[in-house]
Amino acid sequence: MRWQFPGGLRLASPSMAGFDGDGQLLEINGPRLLQRLWDLAEIGPIPGGGNNRLALTDADKEGRDLVVTWMRDLGLDVSIDTIGNVVAVQTDVGEGPPVMMGSHIDTVATGGKYDGNLGVLTALEVIETAIESGVELDRPLAAAFFTNEEGSRFPPDMMGSLCYTGGLTVEEAMSTTDADGKSVGDELDRIGYRGPMPCPGPAPYAFVELHIEQGPVLERDGMRIGAVTGVQGISWTEVNITGQSNHAGTTPMSMRRDAGLAAGELVVAVRRIADEMGGTQVGTVGALRLHPDLVNVVAARAKLIVDLRNTDDDDLQSAERRLLAETKRIAESEEVEIDTKWVARFEPVVFDPRVVELVESTASALGLSVRRMPSGAGHDAQILAEVCPAGMVFVPSVKGISHNPAEFTEPDDLVAGANVLLNTVVALARGHLS
Repeated sequence: MRWQFPGGLRLASPSMAGFDGDGQLLEINGPRLLQRLWDLAEIGPIPGGGNNRLALTDADKEGRDLVVTWMRDLGLDVSIDTIGNVVAVQTDVGEGPPVMMGSHIDTVATGGKYDGNLGVLTALEVIETAIESGVELDRPLAAAFFTNEEGSRFPPDMMGSLCYTGGLTVEEAMSTTDADGKSVGDELDRIGYRGPMPCPGPAPYAFVELHIEQGPVLERDGMRIGAVTGVQGISWTEVNITGQSNHAGTTPMSMRRDAGLAAGELVVAVRRIADEMGGTQVGTVGALRLHPDLVNVVAARAKLIVDLRNTDDDDLQSAERRLLAETKRIAESEEVEIDTKWVARFEPVVFDPRVVELVESTASALGLSVRRMPSGAGHDAQILAEVCPAGMVFVPSVKGISHNPAEFTEPDDLVAGANVLLNTVVALARGHLS
């Protein structure tokens, strides 16, 4: 199936070369990038035009095989490490650590075409454009995709990049199991992606990730590009509530130990914490289960995961303390037992100001409106920022929708973001940070 362009869309000439001494900026081959996005989206399709390629499933393997084939078709040196991260590096180009681009190709169960995939496939397009243009680079370019960025099947999210940078041991990651008891290690073996390269992996010279915003800000403000300044801190807390199962009709309200009610009170408390703190504080309960989950039985147990985020770590810690205080209050008032544990926690990350400035100035040089902004979602770039200068390029998400089959970014915005990435990494590969 070929990509269908909306009427009137004009893409830059794929053959336009530059940034090689004549001062001309490079431009990617838009139709080629969009076609690869469409081809990858045909793997693991779901109704509504989205995708389901949960990490280490058969669909993930099929997607991996396709992307690795494209990497090898470009003559890149492809390596796979023990957690299944794939890195493809230019050969016989410059010297020293590469300028790395990339993201992930795993999705949530009800994902869209662009989340993660755009960053990986644009990385390939950038390298192919650099090869075709003959631009001289002082160091090679690399394209990577990291295992289990979403964390939907195996916690935590950003698992692959955490292992790559040493933030999570391979042993711990391998032993993690999904809801069916299948381990990361066994599933890597099953799909043939437990590679020979060790973790942690070698630090790149720099890392830049192109991504859809997954939020409404750029579209709302009429901006084409986001120069991402950093990533919000993220705190996931698992809450287990134990009450007493009982008959819904015969148990007086005053004598109930209702785990479902306690869970509901905590959901409301999370919203109240975020509203009262204001600023960049947000809070969500998107996962909630009751047991025995029967219409006429008072719930004996409830399990929920609270997602708290803030750009300031002191404020995030304050939100966490308020959450724990609420669990104690609810436990006492409803006569239930509540246990909590952290599932994942990432401190706020500030990207290298030189990379942020380069993204911003590159977008301006291309005639694109640009604003600096933080990311509200977690990304592999925040993990790579621990070992090298890192940054991100955002493009608008229509209506701010993501993790949804309706996820969409206009093709001309995809191409614009790809051109910003291309010229940013070419500058980095020519010693911009030296």
